Amino acid sequence: MWILHGLAWALLSPVLATEPSGQETSLLKSLGLSAKPSPKNPVPVPPVLWRMFQKRKARPDKEANSCRVEEWNVPGNIVRVFADQGRFLPEGQPQGWLCLRKLLFFNLSALEEGERLTMAQLELQFHHNSYQSPSPGQVLELRLYPVSPRGPPRPGRRPLVERSFVRLHKSLLFNLSAALKDSAIPGRNLTLVLEISASAGASGTPRSPCAGTDAFEATSLLLVTLGQQCQAAGRKRRSPPSPPLTPSPLCKPRRLYISFSDVGWENWIIAPRGYLANYCRGDCPFPLAAELNSTNHAVLQTMVHSLDPQGTPQPCCVPVRLSPISILYYDNSDNVVLRHYEDMVVDECGCR
Repeated sequence: MWILHGLAWALLSPVLATEPSGQETSLLKSLGLSAKPSPKNPVPVPPVLWRMFQKRKARPDKEANSCRVEEWNVPGNIVRVFADQGRFLPEGQPQGWLCLRKLLFFNLSALEEGERLTMAQLELQFHHNSYQSPSPGQVLELRLYPVSPRGPPRPGRRPLVERSFVRLHKSLLFNLSAALKDSAIPGRNLTLVLEISASAGASGTPRSPCAGTDAFEATSLLLVTLGQQCQAAGRKRRSPPSPPLTPSPLCKPRRLYISFSDVGWENWIIAPRGYLANYCRGDCPFPLAAELNSTNHAVLQTMVHSLDPQGTPQPCCVPVRLSPISILYYDNSDNVVLRHYEDMVVDECGCR
């Protein structure tokens, strides 16, 4: 709830865009950020994250669990895509039957302590028609090895992935969830070695299908994690109703639209540009009506207030039900993140 108050305060602060405040810093920390991101070379938004964001945006009326990723049917409220920062091994053109040997390096320091990994998917992208076997019986062998973070870039004895192909497609997906789930990933880096080799054909003709390193386009690692807030909540959300548009002096949700450009966050929040947060305002008069979502304590407090208005205040009009939103943004390491944040929209108000 205090996250919503922080955003509303930031909207009204004239100095937020130029100088971070203590309240803004606390709010950013609750969003998993050490400081306000300032992406220097923003990378394109991965298509998979755009599709996920648009899907959630297009179905606001559907009942959904914000702590579960429907696309892969796994628990999670944070989806990140990390770009490979590795290099080819050895430098230059690979020779012989070893077509390609590449060090894959992913900086995972953006993951927060306490996040639980629920899915890891590696994507290898090649240029079209790369690595196609030219002779019958010839296959391509793809192996992915784990590498110790403290050792040299040498593959381990057993590969994490071992596949045979007649032709490598433009995009290959590998599920590494089982291999990485038991690892203490937060705060660490992930290093792998990718090897692509070619076998001899049925005729034994030494005709290599190897392409140059320029045939290798890109590598990325998609991680789905479950944040601590979702781990603690473990509850199902209902679809939010629209606040009443008719004016009323009673305690009800009121319309409040928060624009991220007004609070100086437009440089790092990709989408949405703002959202309808709403807020609670109104009276809690005696006798309290049933639609005011009152507690027994609030009912008794209004009774005492009617007898002693100076000594006892009226109950307060506060949020009693909130719903989440999804935000697509750049984090402090310039990674693109899709995250579902709990308790961001006021759905119902009550007297407390």
